[in-house]
This record gives sequence, C-alpha cells and structure tokens, in this order.
Amino acid sequence: MPDADFMQLALAQAQHAWDLGEVPVGAVVVKDGVVIATGYNQPIGRHDPTAHAEIVALRAAAEKLGNYRLPGCELYVTLEPCVMCSGAMLHARLSRVVYGASDPKTGACGSVVNLFAQEQLNHQTDIAGAVMAEECGAFLKRFFAERRSAKAAQRLAAGAAALPE
Repeated sequence: MPDADFMQLALAQAQHAWDLGEVPVGAVVVKDGVVIATGYNQPIGRHDPTAHAEIVALRAAAEKLGNYRLPGCELYVTLEPCVMCSGAMLHARLSRVVYGASDPKTGACGSVVNLFAQEQLNHQTDIAGAVMAEECGAFLKRFFAERRSAKAAQRLAAGAAALPE
C-alpha cells in the first residue's frame, strides 16, 4: 500500500478527534503492510497531556504485539510529531515515521528541531515528511477556522445578550 493510502487512513482517524472537539490529528501503525493500530488526539477528553494521536497508536500497537518495542513498524501521522511523541517513537524502535503537514511551532522532525537526526542516540528511525501535506494542512486549517468562527459567534451572542432591551 502506498504511503498516501496509509495517510488517508490517518486522516480518517483525525476526523474522530475533530468530532470530539479535539485538535484533529490521526495516526496509524503499520507492520508488514498491515495496519495494526490506530489513534487520534484525545488529551482534552482523557484529561491526559500525553494522549496525542501517536502515543495512543503506539500504546495500542505495543499491546497488540505484546512488546514495548515495535521493530519493523511504521507510523503514519497527519501532523509532524512533537518532541514527546518523537521520543516515544525512538524508544519504540520504529523503523520509519511518515508525517503529513509540518508543524512550525512544535515539530520535532525538522521544523523546530530534528530529534531523529541525533546520531548519538542508540536507535535511528527514518522519517519522511510532506506526504499529503496539503490535504493534512487544509484539514487542520478548516478545523481552526471553524473553531474561530464559533468563538466569534459566541462572543457576538454574548454581547447582544448584554445589550439593554
């Protein structure tokens, strides 16, 4: 299956996050061309700052394989991973990480830092970025535009309610 097909599955996971009001990021873990685990952002609903899509998917994959190491696995995620997620991916010994949109604020695959380029680390994971970057980025932009629009409507309604009759 081509990278774009797995990224499309990650986008479907991101929709689950959107539906819950979470930042819409989705992830899938693949081993030998088969999806073994999925995840989507849930830090708000779970009250868990570590419940990023990647961490949720890594935990599910580790549970399925019965091992905290995930050699031979690839992770596809719609947004460039942060430092926390990148660290977890390196510790899991993933063979490859593929991401969609770059994250200029917290990206740890080259946008802000590149954790994967640290040769002194004892495991090297290949990274590939910009897979369906336009689609992944547009998805996030639509979410935040909708969110800003809803907040503006709430402010407007609150202001109208405060007006004397």
